[in-house]
Amino acid sequence: MTSRTTPNSLGASPNRLASIAVRTLLFVLRARAIFVLLALLVLFSALAPSFLTANNFAILSKHVAISAILAIGMTFVILTGGIDLSVGSLAGLSGMVVGYLLTRGILVGETVHFPSVPLAILITLAVCLIVGLLNGWLVARAGVAPFIATLGTLYIARGAALLLSNGKTFPNLAGQAAHSNTGFPLLGQSFFFAVPTPVWIMLTLFAIAFVIALKTPLGRHIYAVGGNERAARLAGIRVPRVKIFTYLASSLCAAIVGLIIASQLEAAHPATGESFELNAIAAVVLGGTSLKGGRGSILGSLIGAFVIGILSDGLVMLGVSEFWQMVIKGAVIVLAVAVDQLQSRLQTKFMPYLLNSNEEASR
Repeated sequence: MTSRTTPNSLGASPNRLASIAVRTLLFVLRARAIFVLLALLVLFSALAPSFLTANNFAILSKHVAISAILAIGMTFVILTGGIDLSVGSLAGLSGMVVGYLLTRGILVGETVHFPSVPLAILITLAVCLIVGLLNGWLVARAGVAPFIATLGTLYIARGAALLLSNGKTFPNLAGQAAHSNTGFPLLGQSFFFAVPTPVWIMLTLFAIAFVIALKTPLGRHIYAVGGNERAARLAGIRVPRVKIFTYLASSLCAAIVGLIIASQLEAAHPATGESFELNAIAAVVLGGTSLKGGRGSILGSLIGAFVIGILSDGLVMLGVSEFWQMVIKGAVIVLAVAVDQLQSRLQTKFMPYLLNSNEEASR
């Protein structure tokens, strides 16, 4: 028997090859953070022999933990199409609040009471969550643009941090046995199974955020709000509550970062956290989360945080000027956003074509 050749069979091969090419390109763009991470590891290990050492990785892990924790909270906000510029100032405020509580205590009547370390941490988290609640209310209820709302609270939080100490540093946060408030440095300086405690905190927050994003109705609602807010409202999703949750999550992560840094330094300075929001946004965008919302992942943001951490650590080890480091980080942010926009345009342009190729292949 002779086979019959049809027009569909003649055109199937070119269509399939084009479909494979488009899918490959989109895969590379989605996994860009992994490729950049591998490239940086190879580059810095070749240029700096001490880069791939246990001591350096111990230091690097602490730096990455800071960026990753901020990126976890920022991911939820950006997934809804928002932005949170206040996280750096909140980290500074967090350190100053806990520093004030541990060194000056709380005046009740005519007596100064020094809270224990757990209580001081809880009060600090509560203060920062109030700022997060304010961010969420301004965006979700008052209708203020996220950029403007969080820019305002950025200045409010930084000003409050400066007011707490009149611009000075709170030193000696180790506490005093007489006040029963010792042990705070353990939060940022201790190890558990030879792994720094901040890394364990990062992994715990990552696991919680990962489950929320992928395994709960709340996570699906966050993606839905970012994908199409109007459709989400019509579907019965309580959009304001979802948005408020994301800003609360972001402020909680920022507060934890401030506590960790104050614990590591055993001191709190009001300028702590300056430009941290840029590192967090860069990590999230590098990890594949769209600034338009509705697309991204917690895992991608974690990988993006590793990219930012390794880039910073590697540049320091190569002796690159701090000023040039700022230029390079800025260029990375711009490039990450440009690649994200390219990915969005390619998906929009080729999605109908890919769907048609799938239908032809299934016939």
